Amino acid sequence: MKLKILQDIIKKKNSKSEFGIVTNLKNGESEIYEPGKNLSKEIEVYKNQIENFFKSKKSGVIDGTEIFVESYIRPIKVIIVGAVHIAQFLISFAKSLNFEISIIDPRGYFATSQRFPDIKIINKWPDEAFKEIDTDENTALIALTHDPKIDDPALQHALKKNFYYIGALGSKKTHENRCKRLKESGFSNKEINSIHGPIGIKLGGKSAPEIALSIVAQLVAETYKR
Repeated sequence: MKLKILQDIIKKKNSKSEFGIVTNLKNGESEIYEPGKNLSKEIEVYKNQIENFFKSKKSGVIDGTEIFVESYIRPIKVIIVGAVHIAQFLISFAKSLNFEISIIDPRGYFATSQRFPDIKIINKWPDEAFKEIDTDENTALIALTHDPKIDDPALQHALKKNFYYIGALGSKKTHENRCKRLKESGFSNKEINSIHGPIGIKLGGKSAPEIALSIVAQLVAETYKR
């Protein structure tokens, strides 16, 4: 691999860009693939297959060729609102799946580095906290506090930014009340119905680890649906 290509790859990895590396296994020559940018004439003929690998977030050899495609996808951001007990188990599962995690909770006595080591913690109200996080449609939100003063602003932000996954902890009654408040705030039924509430798939468990597992399972399922 040429030094210039290697330097570009390192730069893109450090900036958490999404790109692909296309390598001709015959001669070892590599080049960078980015959506919308031109490839060399030799590789351009495989553009559709390369795009399919990239869109499916997979790596592999194009059938019938010696062209290897390696996809580098930006880690998905998972924002957890509420540094509650469930969050500790949730983070343990999510970290093992390579999600990029942040916690928002203005209650500093809950959200501490002792309880959540090596995690970005923002001890601010959601409206202020989101100013410190770059979010887009590749972001997921998990609201856990049961407190409308904390959860609702976070849910509103997630809906406005079109997060691909939005979930909120609470009973059916809690969620009904939550939906009414969001409706009163001007959100459509379609937007409100995109919220997973009560959050998680039905595993039948009630302990904190079991609830956390059900949430992560749902998050992963929605991630692969994109």
